[in-house]
Amino acid sequence: VSSLPRPIRLGAPIAVALDGPDLATITEWARAAGPHVSTMKVGLETYLRDGDDAVHAAREASGGRDVFLDLKLHDIPNTVAGAARSVAHLAPAYLTVHASGGAAMIRAAADALPETRVVAVTVLTSMSEDDLAAVGLRGPALDAARRLAVLAVGAGARAIVCSPQEVAAIRAEVPDDIVLITPGVRPAGAALGDQQRVATPEQAIADGADLLVIGRPITGADDVAAAAAAIATSLA
Repeated sequence: VSSLPRPIRLGAPIAVALDGPDLATITEWARAAGPHVSTMKVGLETYLRDGDDAVHAAREASGGRDVFLDLKLHDIPNTVAGAARSVAHLAPAYLTVHASGGAAMIRAAADALPETRVVAVTVLTSMSEDDLAAVGLRGPALDAARRLAVLAVGAGARAIVCSPQEVAAIRAEVPDDIVLITPGVRPAGAALGDQQRVATPEQAIADGADLLVIGRPITGADDVAAAAAAIATSLA
């Protein structure tokens, strides 16, 4: 898989997670946050309900921001390749797969979508050390995430999802052109929700993150545009 150039972004390095109750709501969020951020993230909940319409709405309402299609594919390589080809017409900037699906699966996705950054998800930020042990993934989380990141990059992934607490260690182990994406980012004082391994936006960027996934601190705010603008300003 050929190397992709590092993305040139409009707006702050934030992917707004558009996990909303209906298409009208996510469209309004995209319109409000779009001027302040670089990326719109369409996740599983939204894509399964609204399909391609969600991607088109996110892109158009946000003023043409990058689309991050967060489907976290995890299946046999042939199925993942087919699934990746099935969304090629949407031209997502990013598409997620689970790194734990293995090198052949990651390679299948990367080969199927050469113009998209295939993003390998290492360890979900909702998982604690006890959760890792329960599913048989050798931890601690930092070591598991580093192992999976190195495997995924070797298999053609051009971006990695990891928690803010692992980003510095992974940044030291992967090439500079690999985009590191961190969910579990919360402004100081914000509710953690179901996230376990978190950091503030400023800390995540300082540790080497390239793109921050932020949902409820923006979309749950009374004024979505103001919340996006405030976090963007904190990163400037």
